Amino acid sequence: MDVYEAVTSRRAVRAYTDRQVPGEVLKRVLAAAAWSPSASNLQPWHVYVVTGGPLAELKKRAGERVVAGDAWDEPEYEQYPPALRSPYRERRAAFGEQRYSALGIQRQDLEARQRAAAANWDCFGAPVALFCYVDRDMGKPQWSDVGMYLQSVMLLLRTEGLHSCAQMAWAKYHKTVAEVLAPPDGLILFCGMSIGFEDVTVRHPRPARAPLTEMVEFVDG
Repeated sequence: MDVYEAVTSRRAVRAYTDRQVPGEVLKRVLAAAAWSPSASNLQPWHVYVVTGGPLAELKKRAGERVVAGDAWDEPEYEQYPPALRSPYRERRAAFGEQRYSALGIQRQDLEARQRAAAANWDCFGAPVALFCYVDRDMGKPQWSDVGMYLQSVMLLLRTEGLHSCAQMAWAKYHKTVAEVLAPPDGLILFCGMSIGFEDVTVRHPRPARAPLTEMVEFVDG
């Protein structure tokens, strides 16, 4: 698989089989991803890869919170601006409409939407979860380094025949994640990531990307 195919075939997969992912594959992916761009070579990412019993325990605890209707944890960072302006507002709305329509969920069916969202905390059935933390005293440039690192991980997973889904949703239960992983106090949970083999019997439409003319300006001297 060349890099173009890896980029264009990567998508947020939200249904996985229970087929196990070999540990050596995960180590190979993460060793290569370490070469992601990092300003002054800070490498500000801190990663936990969770499988087996610890992942089952984490899913169980998160699921219990969902069932109990527990409030989300106090946010440690702002996931979206409080007032999205155009065109971002319309893009987000279109994504939600497309996703829930594919599941046969009506806009007004809030209970069904909540059930669908709860699948996040089961990692959509994936046998591997990655949790990415960043030091609290890091700035925006270092957070961008973390984003580039995660993109590298996801593209390398594609070359191994695997899929993934990056999930800021896990930050909403960061205290529950900390109960299982016990990270140092100086870290913030940025996101989780489900990793595994796609369940191809479950199909979801892929959101379209904005046209190049809307995103890019070529300045030619």
